[in-house]
Amino acid sequence: MKTIVEPLEGNKVKLSVELDETEFGTAIDAAFRKISREVRIPGFRPGKAPRRLVEARVGLDVARQEAIRDALPGYYERALRENDIEPIAAPEIDITSADTDPTIAFDAVVEIMPTVSVAGYGGLRIVLPNLTITEEEIDARVERTRDQFAELVAVSRPAHDGDLVLIDRTMAQGSESSVVQDFSYEVGSGDIAPEFDENLRGAKAGDILKFDVHHDRIGVVAFTVLVKEVREKILPEVTDEWAGEASEFDTVEDLRANYRIELEAVRKLEAAMQVRDKVIEALVELVDEEIPEALVAPEMERRLRSLSHRLSHQGADIGAFLQSLGESQNEFVAELRNESTNAVKADLALKAVAEAEGVEVLEEEVEQEIQDLARQSRKKPSQVRKELENEDHLPAVRSGIRKTKALEWLIAHTEFVDEEGQVIDRSQLTPAPIDAPEADAVAEETDE
Repeated sequence: MKTIVEPLEGNKVKLSVELDETEFGTAIDAAFRKISREVRIPGFRPGKAPRRLVEARVGLDVARQEAIRDALPGYYERALRENDIEPIAAPEIDITSADTDPTIAFDAVVEIMPTVSVAGYGGLRIVLPNLTITEEEIDARVERTRDQFAELVAVSRPAHDGDLVLIDRTMAQGSESSVVQDFSYEVGSGDIAPEFDENLRGAKAGDILKFDVHHDRIGVVAFTVLVKEVREKILPEVTDEWAGEASEFDTVEDLRANYRIELEAVRKLEAAMQVRDKVIEALVELVDEEIPEALVAPEMERRLRSLSHRLSHQGADIGAFLQSLGESQNEFVAELRNESTNAVKADLALKAVAEAEGVEVLEEEVEQEIQDLARQSRKKPSQVRKELENEDHLPAVRSGIRKTKALEWLIAHTEFVDEEGQVIDRSQLTPAPIDAPEADAVAEETDE
């Protein structure tokens, strides 16, 4: 098989393919065997008549067309592999050989996977949250602990923010209603709705409040609230004695020191979790090329399908989801398109980095990935490998590993600084294991 690749405008190539008489003759023979099972030749069982009789009955042209229909997709796939071409859309096929030729030649015009430039990828600088914990943050943690140990005292004055009110709450919508008795609610917490806090501020024991709450998703809800008691929080003094009662530590100083350690651990974990996403975001910013719709549309469809699947398990649909967000369909589609475009950009950019840095995938890395897939699917590794080979998915596995290694290279060569511009010691960042983004996932991928 001879092939010629000609670049075209619009991220397309023309693949000209020509087979000799021997190669195409094999497909012709297969076509005649297929036809012989479908036509009736007197004196012969289906499929047993000699080719010359079948050819005399149906003609060479019929077999040629049958051979083209059956064999041409295989010739096309073979030409793609031999020329290392990665298509992103269905080809436009044009048979260029004459119907009487003993050979076959065709042109395939196809849109291919684009390449993008990521100039400056080796000098990324990422800003992460400050890892230093301030005294004010420790104070806030102490205050939360004081709040947990607060004494509640009933008062006769009107309620204000920070008080707890004991209420009976009736909620009605249309003909349906529900009642909750002896419900404790902190005024000013905003846990239910702004209208709830507005009406409870200034309320006293014995008051009966009636008001409406406007909910974006379910509409107007009528509330009737009986205020049974107003309780003031009396916070304990911050003393060593209190620290011993509220914790395992004997002094306030030791308690604060422990809070510092805990908050620093959380801050470092948060920063580490941001490393991967922020590096990818910075990489995407380097991509200026227009992304083909042939890549964006499937990614949008994949993400929409994933979201619909998750919502169905929650008994909801896209319409209810958008209503809960207060978002229009057009806004949702625009956001989905932007996320999908960035996911594709990330995928292409990581491929570009892998190519520029000569990232290679070792066979033992592929084997490890197969082992991991086998554990997840509870299958034997040999079975998983066979399935991947039969479905021609091994190249995708290698590509995923290559992109993961490119991302790891990027992270290793990125400078991380805090919000004041101070360089962060890498030993303080311990990211979790990295997964290559989907175009999937760059994306939950995009993903949940």
